[in-house]
Amino acid sequence: MGIRVVIADDQVAVRRGMRRMLEAQGDIVVVGEAGDGRSALRTVRETRPDVALVDIRMPYVDGLEVTRQLASPEAELPVKVVVVTTFDLDEYVYPALRHGASGFLLKRSGPALLVEAVRAAVAGDSLISPEVTVRLLRHVTGPPARTVAAPREALTPRETEIAGKVAQGLTNADIATELFISPGTVKTHVAAVQRKLGVRNRVGIAVTAWELGYAG
Repeated sequence: MGIRVVIADDQVAVRRGMRRMLEAQGDIVVVGEAGDGRSALRTVRETRPDVALVDIRMPYVDGLEVTRQLASPEAELPVKVVVVTTFDLDEYVYPALRHGASGFLLKRSGPALLVEAVRAAVAGDSLISPEVTVRLLRHVTGPPARTVAAPREALTPRETEIAGKVAQGLTNADIATELFISPGTVKTHVAAVQRKLGVRNRVGIAVTAWELGYAG
C-alpha cells in the first residue's frame, strides 16, 4: 500500500488539501483523519500508520501531547510524527522535537516539502529540509549557554565532529565528502552518536549537538 499516513488537524479543508497532495504521489495513502487530538490518538492506534501528520492546536489533546504519546521513547507503539503547523514559535518547536517528532513543518511550506517530510520520516534520514532544520535549531537553542546533561557515553573526536555536521544540516553524503570518508562510515558514526546521546533520530542529534556546543 505504500507509505501509510494519518492526518490530524482540526480544519477539514486543511485535511482534504493534505490528502490530495499526498495521494497524488502514488506511493502514499492516507489511512485515517482526525479533527482533534483524542481522535488522532485513537485513529493512529487503530490504523498503525507509518507517519502521523499532527497539528499543534487541536481540541481535547493538543499536538504536543499527541506527539509525546506517539513518538517519545516511552511510546508503546512508536509512530513517526511530523508536526505541521502555522505557528513557528519556541514553545511549540522545542517541545515537539524533544517529544520525538521526526520533523517540524510550517503549513506555508507547500506540497513538495510536505511530501519530502513524510518520506524523510519513513527513511529516518533528513527529516525536513536542512536549511529549515538549521534555522529552527538556531532559533530554538541559541548559544550553548545553559548546562546540559553529558552524553550517556563519551563521543570520540570523530563522532563529535560528525554530530556537529548533522546539527549544521548536512546529509551523510555531504559529511562524507567534507571528511573524505565513505557514506557507510558516516552512517555507522551517526548510529553510534544517536546511541550515545540517547536520542531517536537526526533531529535529536542536532538539538543535543547545538546544546552541547558541537555545532560550532
